[in-house]
Amino acid sequence: MLIITITILLFLVFQQCNAMLHPIDFLALQAIHKSLKDLPGSNFFGSWDFTSDPCNFPGVYCANDKVITLNLGDPRAGSPGLTGRLDPSIGKLSSLAEFTVVPGRIFGSLPETLSQLKNLRFLGVSRNFISGRIPAGLGMIRKLQTLDLGYNQLSGNIPWVVGTIPTLSNVILNHNRLSGSVPVFLSQKLTRFDLKHNQLSGYLLPRSLPSSLEYLSLSWNQLTGQVDHLLSRLNRLNYLDLSSNRFTGSIPGNLFRFPLTNLQLQRNQFTGPVYPMGQVRIPIVDLSFNRFSGQISPLFSSVQVLYMNNNRFTGQVPGIMVDRLLSANIRVLYLQHNFLTGIAINPAAEIPVRCSLCLQYNCMVLPVQTPCPLKAGKQKSRPTAQCGGW
Repeated sequence: MLIITITILLFLVFQQCNAMLHPIDFLALQAIHKSLKDLPGSNFFGSWDFTSDPCNFPGVYCANDKVITLNLGDPRAGSPGLTGRLDPSIGKLSSLAEFTVVPGRIFGSLPETLSQLKNLRFLGVSRNFISGRIPAGLGMIRKLQTLDLGYNQLSGNIPWVVGTIPTLSNVILNHNRLSGSVPVFLSQKLTRFDLKHNQLSGYLLPRSLPSSLEYLSLSWNQLTGQVDHLLSRLNRLNYLDLSSNRFTGSIPGNLFRFPLTNLQLQRNQFTGPVYPMGQVRIPIVDLSFNRFSGQISPLFSSVQVLYMNNNRFTGQVPGIMVDRLLSANIRVLYLQHNFLTGIAINPAAEIPVRCSLCLQYNCMVLPVQTPCPLKAGKQKSRPTAQCGGW
């Protein structure tokens, strides 16, 4: 009772001197402060003195008499951050538009009261130890643009209602323990979608993600099924990583015409031939550890770093690829562990020092000896029984 009385007296003194911050926001900031503390080496809360104007506190920004931005923790690189729990009083900051917490050791669950922040546009609480489920109430924040909860210990499903928020532009939930399927996301403003390193499973529907996407990473999950119809729509992508899942089926040829700078499809169960629709201008392409078959298209000759190893490709290595490798335009060309039958290269040819070529364990006698990764093994060629008597 005494503590409450002192708090009220301090607030009244502050109000008489400053007449600025709304009392509800004042008390909410006090509660938030009490539930957190600086880790050793951090002094973020050192100047949070509630006998002065909280709108002048580090990380607190106000408009009129309300808190509109709350950035908790020292944002400088290498700062130790904060520890403690996020107090439910955060939901009392009714005008809050931005809420972030620097990397640290914040633990416990996300307050359900976050759903009360109807004006929130940016929610960033990444690289902490937040656990529990993502509150379904976040779907009630209809102005939310960025949801960044990456690098925590969140579990359970991604609430389907979050996918209905019409203003979302960034969804970053990577490096958690999320499970279940990926819900449909409807926002036509969504550009970044990062769910890598979770435990998500199930299929992706052909229209589960909007065509506005520019960055898509779903790697290191347990997702299955075909994605050709979905991918063929996402023609604004500049980064795509579906690696280390269980996706099946073919890859649409138009994918290679998208403005991609990095394409990661390795370690899935993709099948069939790969026929790009036009010259591939993507600097980095990784198709390794799948079940692709057929001949290697010469349209890949403009790729700078190309991994096609551990598939079922057959036939000759296109001559234009050899030319571009020898002229150092292709820096990495990994073709090991396929069923290729030949490559037109002079045994005396010198591979540029900064370039790498690996051909071992194919259906050919290697015309040149080049260093390969240790994982490629020691066998130079496939047994003839696997190659139809080449």
